[in-house]
Amino acid sequence: MERYGLFIGGEWMETGATIPVEDKYRGDVWAEVALAGAAEVDAAVRAARQAFAEGPLPAWRRADILRRAAALLLAWRDEIGLAICREVGKPLAEAKMEVEWTVGLFQLCAEEAMRLSGEMVPLDAQPGTEDRLAFALRVPVGVVAAIAPFNYPLNQAAHKVGPAIGAGNAVVLKPSPNTPVSAVYMARALAKAGLPPGWFNLVQGAGDVGQALVEHPGVDFISFTGSARTGLAVKQAAGLRPVTLELGSNSATVVHDDADFERAVSLCAMGAFSNAGQACISVQRVYVQERIYDEFCRRLAAEAERLVVGDPMDPRTQIGPMISVPAAERAEQWVREAVAGGARLLTGGRRQGALFWPTVLAGVKPDMKVSCEEVFAPVVALSPYSTLDEALAMVNDTAYGLQAGIFTQNIGAALAAARQLQVGGVIINDTSLFRRDVLPYGGVKRSGHGREGARYAMEEMTVLRTVVVRA
Repeated sequence: MERYGLFIGGEWMETGATIPVEDKYRGDVWAEVALAGAAEVDAAVRAARQAFAEGPLPAWRRADILRRAAALLLAWRDEIGLAICREVGKPLAEAKMEVEWTVGLFQLCAEEAMRLSGEMVPLDAQPGTEDRLAFALRVPVGVVAAIAPFNYPLNQAAHKVGPAIGAGNAVVLKPSPNTPVSAVYMARALAKAGLPPGWFNLVQGAGDVGQALVEHPGVDFISFTGSARTGLAVKQAAGLRPVTLELGSNSATVVHDDADFERAVSLCAMGAFSNAGQACISVQRVYVQERIYDEFCRRLAAEAERLVVGDPMDPRTQIGPMISVPAAERAEQWVREAVAGGARLLTGGRRQGALFWPTVLAGVKPDMKVSCEEVFAPVVALSPYSTLDEALAMVNDTAYGLQAGIFTQNIGAALAAARQLQVGGVIINDTSLFRRDVLPYGGVKRSGHGREGARYAMEEMTVLRTVVVRA
């Protein structure tokens, strides 16, 4: 059995208590990681504060470290991919792809570290300031607390750690206790790449460890990805300190009657069922123009039935287990409630342990949990609409607002969606699942605030400092 420690102040350490890591398909414990407590959280934050206080890392060095770390992660792709496959349950090919995404993200953060800058301010635009020169420096906030989720454990952590280091901050990372091993590889890569002790620290644990980290007075900035309920608690605990919250959603996609039908069916299936539906921007609600609704329902159900569910290490598998049996049981219960309330089960609804088969529901009502709450499972809810205005109103009729997609060949319809949808991102001729690291990414309403994406996260993790020089 593999055993992994905490990484604090450049040293690996044990604590005497451990977190078992289960293979999400087989159910056996294949690794253990050291469990942190309040003392270890305090030590990690103090190490980060000391590193930051001892002097800044210049941009060229931060960029070089991130590039070297990216190269190491790529060299270890197969080993890390296997760990992600086991601790998350996603198919091995997708797990290896996640490593490649992380490599690209670290490389992009390295480039942005070299471009990060402030701005000149035209102070002489106001009378009486002709003898002054003004500019704004962009400086790091200090110590960043990064709390990452289970669904993309390496990549989601990298969305916090890469920009934080790229912007010149020290970091304390706490991954999900369900998927703690991926972060160990990140710590190894950064250390081997030459990041000095204290600039990156890794603590492991559940909500109590996250709470100790968020409440620590030595933390200057908090980046959190998780549920809306926990995000609210993080925001309240943060007080006046800045936070970035990437929270849940029940993301919607509109399929208009002039859409490329084949593309819409294929991409909605991929968007709904990838990673067993466990993504904040998974396609959960699909609103289809009534003229093509019946055929779309039939075709999407057929796409779902073709997907292979099973062992994520089997190269034929396309859908692995969900993160836990209780998570799959919750999805099963929500589907049953929807069917009892009048929705039609076109395919799926089957559960075996943590495996949950791709599920397509038609005739879903807005107040059903599979529609109005975040299902976070391979479940998609279909509903018809008559006019585009009606569809956009249906998309907006939710407490969430992360991303939405629309398939249409009409530029007017596309622009109407871009202007009217109450979300952080509108994806035209693709689904809500589309995301790239060069884009600003984040939500509105209960989906959080602040933005990720290499450049935009760096801006969040820095402060503009005004400098005025008088002759």
